[in-house]
Amino acid sequence: MDVVTFITELLSGLSALEAVQGVTSQAEGPTVRGRADFGEGLFLAFYYNQITGTEAFALVRKAQRIWGIDYDSLRGWHEHPLNRPEEHVILEAQTIASVIQRLKELISLNETLKP
Repeated sequence: MDVVTFITELLSGLSALEAVQGVTSQAEGPTVRGRADFGEGLFLAFYYNQITGTEAFALVRKAQRIWGIDYDSLRGWHEHPLNRPEEHVILEAQTIASVIQRLKELISLNETLKP
């Protein structure tokens, strides 16, 4: 996947989340990083590196990661469970759509995450 495909798929997925108030991103060569804001200090930070294949999605509140899903060549796909972000739970391969779906489920099931 290239940077354009990553950001296109991500924006498409995020557009289906009513809670998203805005998205900012910055591409620099083979990488892109940014965030989707939900308001009240809650946002999804994202990162992609086309060369290494690294993908990172972190739900952040008040400058603290509270949940995330990542892929790197060392650990593979793994989740940082809600409110236990220091843990690494091994996952099967994920797509951007599956990460956004998991985020949507977390937001809908947890009153504390609703803006």
